[in-house]
Amino acid sequence: MLLFAGLGNPGAKYANNRHNVGFMAADAIARRHSFSPWSKKFQGLIAEGALAGEKIILIKPQTFMNNSGQSIGEALRFYKLTPSALTVFYDEIDLADGKVRVKTGGGAGGHNGIRSIDGHVGNAYRRVRIGVGHPGVKEFVQHHVLGDFAKADREWVEPLLDAIGDHADLIVRGDEAGFMNKVSVAVQRKTGVVPKPEKPGQKQQGAKQQSHVRQARPQQPAVKLPETGPMAAMLKKLFGGKD
Repeated sequence: MLLFAGLGNPGAKYANNRHNVGFMAADAIARRHSFSPWSKKFQGLIAEGALAGEKIILIKPQTFMNNSGQSIGEALRFYKLTPSALTVFYDEIDLADGKVRVKTGGGAGGHNGIRSIDGHVGNAYRRVRIGVGHPGVKEFVQHHVLGDFAKADREWVEPLLDAIGDHADLIVRGDEAGFMNKVSVAVQRKTGVVPKPEKPGQKQQGAKQQSHVRQARPQQPAVKLPETGPMAAMLKKLFGGKD
């Protein structure tokens, strides 16, 4: 048995917040794999199902983000599970929009939900970090994460959540790299992300280029040779000139 937890804040007011992308991920998994209806337990909402032949308990803590550890800790103790059986899905401002990274252990990185879980069960659990981007200024972070996804964001949010639901079994199988790759490919396919073209002036394969010295120094005009006098006569004699 494994416990999958999606983090967020309860209530319609927060439903579409960036901070609630963990709840959204849990909902996507439940839908895709026909989990049981959500029911109240452990100060949260839980749904039961299976992935890759393993029983999974999905939980969405209803204690508000900053106290997520209360609900998750209670569930782990009830099922007699160790932190290694826990996977947490949550928003990460230090990742670009639509990027997903999976790791086990580590610090809270300023995320209050993770800090709460660490305080209740330790940090030896798997984290699925879902990038929601950074506003660029520290003072705007709270407004950013507690703000709703913009309409334009749905272009990458929807395929990302679908891919998390489709490929959650890879996490159970321990194929974290495969999971991250599947999600990345799904987001790129839907958003049309392609490699950046070469910059103007960038060296093309097989193309001849002048050296940087030649580019920096335009070719100087030829020196005009004397037409009369002793010097002219000597040069004509050397190079075969005629009188």
